[in-house]
Amino acid sequence: MTTDIRKPSATPAGPAVPSPFEDESMWGRETLPRTLLSRALSVPLALGFTVFLPLFVAVQTGAGTRDAAFWLQLLLTMYAGARLSAMVLTSRRKLLQGSFWLFVYMAMGVAPLAQAVLGQVPTPVVGPRSDLTVAIGLVLLGCTAFDVGVLLARHRPAGRAGGSQKEPRPVMAHRRRLQLLTILSFLCSAAFIMKLGGPAVFFSSRQEIIAGIEEAGVSNGDGQAGQALLRGFGTVPALLALLLYTRWLITSKFARRKVSIIVTWGALACLNLIVNNPISNPRYWFLTVMFALLFTVFPVSAAMYRVALSMAVVVALLIFPFADRFRYDEKNYRPVETTSFLEPMALKDYDQIGMFANTITFSESGPGHFYGRQLAGSIFFAVPRSVWEGKPRDTGVMVGQWMGTVNTNLSSPIWAELWLDFGPLGMGAGLLGMGYAAARVDRRYAKRATRRSPPGSLISVVVPLVAGYSFILLRGPLLQASGRVAIAALCLALVATHRTDKGTTLR
Repeated sequence: MTTDIRKPSATPAGPAVPSPFEDESMWGRETLPRTLLSRALSVPLALGFTVFLPLFVAVQTGAGTRDAAFWLQLLLTMYAGARLSAMVLTSRRKLLQGSFWLFVYMAMGVAPLAQAVLGQVPTPVVGPRSDLTVAIGLVLLGCTAFDVGVLLARHRPAGRAGGSQKEPRPVMAHRRRLQLLTILSFLCSAAFIMKLGGPAVFFSSRQEIIAGIEEAGVSNGDGQAGQALLRGFGTVPALLALLLYTRWLITSKFARRKVSIIVTWGALACLNLIVNNPISNPRYWFLTVMFALLFTVFPVSAAMYRVALSMAVVVALLIFPFADRFRYDEKNYRPVETTSFLEPMALKDYDQIGMFANTITFSESGPGHFYGRQLAGSIFFAVPRSVWEGKPRDTGVMVGQWMGTVNTNLSSPIWAELWLDFGPLGMGAGLLGMGYAAARVDRRYAKRATRRSPPGSLISVVVPLVAGYSFILLRGPLLQASGRVAIAALCLALVATHRTDKGTTLR
């Protein structure tokens, strides 16, 4: 009878020490070096996110008004900072909850606070100041509802807690279907590349990409379904295939000995360098790519998880506002000239709070709530407008046109989307459901995304991908984000299987 060397064993010299191959739930039971490190960093990290950074921004000089909206914004920032600190210091990796609070802290917290201090906004707030106050209060309400959903998720069903309910079988990647997905990704990306005139255009600017799509005849008028499908099929299958092969190589000695698998991974990496590089793609999509790759390469590293969340705040403050260097060509690019680190956040992309306020003003000006119409447009995004004449526009575009702005490529955060469709109660219920679902998925991910889990475990790839893409979903509009979600779902359905025999799954 053999002994599993991966299991901890007690020795006369001292207590059992969990193996790095054990389930992560074991790590919280012992005093480990990384636990001691977390305790040492917990106080300065929590104070930095929750108190020092918000107050440092708040005390800067500017033309902003210190009214109820300002103080409510400061409260929201400190609340999000406390929750982000909890995500960084948790004993388990909570990717979905961590990405949610990272977005809230930067896009709905620190950046709008800087705008309130300076009295400058990237997008005009056309309504009364009271609508901005209501928007901030609703965001805070939604964050509280998200936390309530997380608390409700802790109460597991009685059958599961008692051990009488059978654990569902894990979803695995089918080896042959993964090969089919790989072939499909090369075909779709090749068609995308050739449609736009070759690989060179992908290293010019996003403006050139958009011009190439318009010249290809897939983006005409107000219809964006063709553009979404072209870009989606050209980028998503290639990324998913790369993630699955990366997971396979990271966790399997067999895969690292197979030349064909290594060559396929290298070809997929080169393909992604073309279609998913930061030059030709929006920053939020490249952030999705980086998050997904990072947590696929480091599936069990708590240190990498903490560093990623902490450094993301620095990147969002210092790099992200200047990362649109390749959005325009040389003639149209205008570099940001600033003497304060607050100004880029007031002049660039962090318009989520302001656009929520504009959505409230838009709704109260006559249209009211839409009772699911906008959500239906996002779900059935692929239906062309020639078939569905009354198909809803992007919420950001619709509100932008009502405002009379020239640039209608505006955000519409999930709070605004839910509020416009279902009102404050529906928004609260939606955020509560999101918190519940995020907590349940994070728990299952922490349990199964271990070194000893099978190489073909789909949850180990899907959760990092969703965590990265959640920045796009939270920013909105949902209609713009729906295309890649649907294509990713189709690709995952293609490769998914419950079979675990050696001839089917990755090994």
